Amino acid sequence: MTHLYTAVSMGLAVVICSAAVSGNAQSGTASSVPTAKMGTDASVLHVSPVSIEKVESPAYADGTRSAVDAAEKLFNAVTGDYLIGAEDILEISVWRNPDLSRVVQVRPDGRISLPVVRDIVVIGKTPSQLGDELTKKLKEYVQNPVVAISVKEVNSYNVFLLGEVLKPGKYPLKSKTTLLQGITIAGGFTPVAARNQVVIFRFDENGNGTRTLSASYDDIVLRGGIGQNLELKAGDTVVVPSETMVVFPGQRPN
Repeated sequence: MTHLYTAVSMGLAVVICSAAVSGNAQSGTASSVPTAKMGTDASVLHVSPVSIEKVESPAYADGTRSAVDAAEKLFNAVTGDYLIGAEDILEISVWRNPDLSRVVQVRPDGRISLPVVRDIVVIGKTPSQLGDELTKKLKEYVQNPVVAISVKEVNSYNVFLLGEVLKPGKYPLKSKTTLLQGITIAGGFTPVAARNQVVIFRFDENGNGTRTLSASYDDIVLRGGIGQNLELKAGDTVVVPSETMVVFPGQRPN
């Protein structure tokens, strides 16, 4: 009796499967179950249906950012030789010490305030140097402190590129920048720029007003005057004057 029941059950299963295949063929629709070829060892590969969904990066899913924003963020990253300045915003992380970790802004006097170590001068130091100094100070209070410093926002290293450059204005810099690099950032010279009469106005380090420096593009590029390709300092104003007379090709000056 048991053998008869089993045979009947198998027969019904075959009939049902045959009806399903026949129905799909008549309706013109393909079976939803993928077929697989028989191998030489008569094994069958069972393949599960795969649904492919559109996946968007979380950074751009809401349309608030673009690839250009991401590229600019990467390009503007602070380099290791950046010197911390007034009003910069720093993120200080002390491993396993959330009470000592915080985001602080450098005060105009060049100091920041932290628990335990109190006030500390940070202006003119690289993030690495500041991290080493804080590590030494915290050793008196924390066992084997590990300190990481990152510059979240640069507010101190600004220069002004004015006159006959394509994009005059105020430029925040992230790392050491030379005069020629600064002019390049501003789009380069205009056609009427007096490129050999560039003037730099710089605050005196002793606080005694400003001093004036001059530079010639041709001297730097063609005559080896590398000393004129000065490193720009925070607060520098670079002015590229215009030629008093413009001579076009084929025209003789009066």
